[in-house]
Amino acid sequence: MLRAIRSTIRLARAARVLGRHDALFPLELRAELPPLLLALMPLAKIRLPWEAAPEASGAVAGERLAMALAALGPAYIKLGQFLVTRPDIIGAKLASELAFLQDDLPPFGLEEARAIIEEELGGPVEEFFHSLSEPIAAASIAQVHRARTRARTAEEEERDVAVKVLRPGIEQRFARDLESFFFAAEQIERRYSPARRLRPVESVETLAESVKLEMDLRLEAAAMSEMAENIAADKGFRVPRIDWERTSRRVITMEWIDGIPAADRDALIAAGHDMARLGRIVIQSFLMHAMRDGLFHADMHQGNLFIDAAGNIVAVDFGIMGRIAPHERRFLAEILYGLITRDYVRVAEVHFEAGYVPRSKNIHAFAQAIRAVAEPVFGRPAREVSMGKLLAQLFQVTDQFDMRTRPELILLQKTMVVVEGVARYFDPDHNIWESAEPVLKNWMMEKMGPEARIEEAAAGALQLGRVMGRLPEVLDQAERTARLLAESVDEEGIRLHPASMEAISRAGNRAFSGHPLLWMALGALLALILTRIF
Repeated sequence: MLRAIRSTIRLARAARVLGRHDALFPLELRAELPPLLLALMPLAKIRLPWEAAPEASGAVAGERLAMALAALGPAYIKLGQFLVTRPDIIGAKLASELAFLQDDLPPFGLEEARAIIEEELGGPVEEFFHSLSEPIAAASIAQVHRARTRARTAEEEERDVAVKVLRPGIEQRFARDLESFFFAAEQIERRYSPARRLRPVESVETLAESVKLEMDLRLEAAAMSEMAENIAADKGFRVPRIDWERTSRRVITMEWIDGIPAADRDALIAAGHDMARLGRIVIQSFLMHAMRDGLFHADMHQGNLFIDAAGNIVAVDFGIMGRIAPHERRFLAEILYGLITRDYVRVAEVHFEAGYVPRSKNIHAFAQAIRAVAEPVFGRPAREVSMGKLLAQLFQVTDQFDMRTRPELILLQKTMVVVEGVARYFDPDHNIWESAEPVLKNWMMEKMGPEARIEEAAAGALQLGRVMGRLPEVLDQAERTARLLAESVDEEGIRLHPASMEAISRAGNRAFSGHPLLWMALGALLALILTRIF
């Protein structure tokens, strides 16, 4: 009861902010709203004397919503970033407009930052750092300071570092807002049946898990460390080194990057950097991270990229990461390569093989729909063609064929749009397809060519060997079970207690569906029973 009251009050306050920005329910979507909600909307737009007027007048729906979410604070900013990956919930147009939601807030004081650092690292700031600057950047969850380390041993060298510190009380604030989000999602599922297909509670759970990861800066450090290992042999792209001794749950310390911000194109040109090369590197690096490693930076806008003196692209802020499982990487690579080569039948086949589209649908009709989306794109100049937007249109088509939303693929598509924007910012004439084709082709040759098939078969044989090594044990257990069952056979058949039958049924449902050796054991069991009966 208290949870419902708390959540209702918080949601009412949020509704007022959204209403004043004309973003409670976007104008473009109001034809689909229940009449009761439309009748209540004017109340949310009333501005009290002490409230400032919103700045969203005349803005499109996504801009109005972005301004409102930014005014509501950190949890709502993260909600907006999450909704960008769910066009099935808010629509593709609104998701595209909302992609420009700025994740920046005023910084908190240096003394508060020092107190957090001392609590987390277990000693005075001066024990770890010679100096600690005022905040140089602030976002919804944390802010960044420049510092210089203090050598604590004779072997240690002093270094310039960036220190990222979580906002004070941010965990508690997120917990309160997430409680409200869960309450709202539960009410929507319970009371508005058309929205149940969008799984609002499951969506909030996904958001909560993502936020939980961002609240522990050790996990961000681990993601940076993992990517550094993945790309150690790559050229042109790197990530800052982590100072693990000065990193904890609420503080992360990393190498300071002396470089030109990727957003300063004039400075990059003045420094003599090859802009076409930078455009190529950012595209190819992103694709290699996603397809080869299955781990990619999911927030690669210009503000999170620097160019060092050697011409390397250096990424920072690893709070949002994307992961793609190996089999999904293969399917996605084939889809992208099929689009590049205009093999629409193969693209359709991959969707069916991956289980993205139900087998009940017509594969040739699906290929035709893909062609209808892709051909108009290929008829335009290369500089106007976006792989990310093409994927977005493809996902819209697949929705018509009952393809279930896959958040990890939408996150990749959203990031691809951002990365393409960076590439074309570097080089307006950059041909995305020419940069992408060799990466996808090489990856497919490596993972799907004859050598890869041999390795895959060898791995399968090794796994089979492990299973076969346990075969005597499995068959011995099956024989003992068969004897026990056989001893229970009389003129009326097998006698088992009802609870035992229920337990066997439950175990069978879990195990027999996926283990061929259990089917073999069942066969042996039946053979023994039949021998006893007949």
